[in-house]
Amino acid sequence: MLPHSNKTLSIIESKEILETLKTRFEGNFNRHKNIKWTNVQANLAAMPEKLWSIYQMEITGGEPDVLGFNESTNEYIFYDCAPESPLGRRSICYDNQALERRKENKPKDSAVNMANNMGIEILTETQYRELQKLGNFDLKTSSWVQTPTNIRKLGGAIFCDCRYNTVFTYHNGAESYYAARGFRGWLSV
Repeated sequence: MLPHSNKTLSIIESKEILETLKTRFEGNFNRHKNIKWTNVQANLAAMPEKLWSIYQMEITGGEPDVLGFNESTNEYIFYDCAPESPLGRRSICYDNQALERRKENKPKDSAVNMANNMGIEILTETQYRELQKLGNFDLKTSSWVQTPTNIRKLGGAIFCDCRYNTVFTYHNGAESYYAARGFRGWLSV
């Protein structure tokens, strides 16, 4: 997943991801009304380490796209917009503590660790619900979301999905992992 230790992309990789992002941006105007691609591209060009993170979102199956603009920081907000939880980020437990506690059949990684390595944040439950207003996501999969400290201290973690035209939030032991559960991330650029 993380092909470059210095968190920079080659010229070819940069060009490819920018073309992919532009195509996705132009195909989904309902997600980012009143935002111009040239402005987004300028921010991405000025922050190569964040473009690297967006690339990580893409190569793990997240299909990142712009969902908003923060006027106070002059940053564009990208979310994973893949129809289902990103394929390259599934079968993982919630965090490193959960990963270490699991003695047998350990998953390959944790959602929190993967997000940190990618330079992104895991969606909160509120962000997840906002994403669901823009389309149908996780109709067959589920996604870990940031878990409140009081739940995590007791060994649990929360995840969301959409079934029956309704967004559900559930709980599980943080050590659990399933082939259909991953996580969705976001990043400001």
